[in-house]
Amino acid sequence: MRITISGPPGSGTTSLARYLAGKYGLDLISAGEVFRQLAREHDMELADFGRFAESDPSVDRMIDARQKEIGESTDNIIVEGRLSGWMVENADLRIWLAASLSCRAKRIAGRDGMTEEGARAYTENRQHSEATRYRTYYDIDISDLAPYDIVLSSETFGVDALGAIVDAAIACLARQKGRL
Repeated sequence: MRITISGPPGSGTTSLARYLAGKYGLDLISAGEVFRQLAREHDMELADFGRFAESDPSVDRMIDARQKEIGESTDNIIVEGRLSGWMVENADLRIWLAASLSCRAKRIAGRDGMTEEGARAYTENRQHSEATRYRTYYDIDISDLAPYDIVLSSETFGVDALGAIVDAAIACLARQKGRL
């Protein structure tokens, strides 16, 4: 089974991906983790590296191409990233997580040791940067949720509830494909 999990910064994609990978024994590839690692390798803050990526399309293209290659050629994988639902064309299940900007800013502030105001500004800038890059590089409107099979509110549901909803979807897909 190939599952993609996407959503804006702070929406809980990594938490859900880890939950599902652990429960089902799936491999996990995270575009965000690759991006963060590259920022560290370049000795740059994430926001600075995002601005660098705006001026050097090879950064995003390399991450996205690798994610697509691994996701499409590997069985039993979860591909987590903003564009994974667009990039992994043969995914069995594409999930988008949503939450308000204020909810996500609170999460990011708690996770990254920022003030909520700082996290909000950081998140808005990051979203704008990413949306611009995705439109420019791939002609993708990140707000278009058409590729996704399920859109869930991570503001309404915690990771266990999200996992239970996705569990039900996985069971339905398995029955449809004759795996049960």
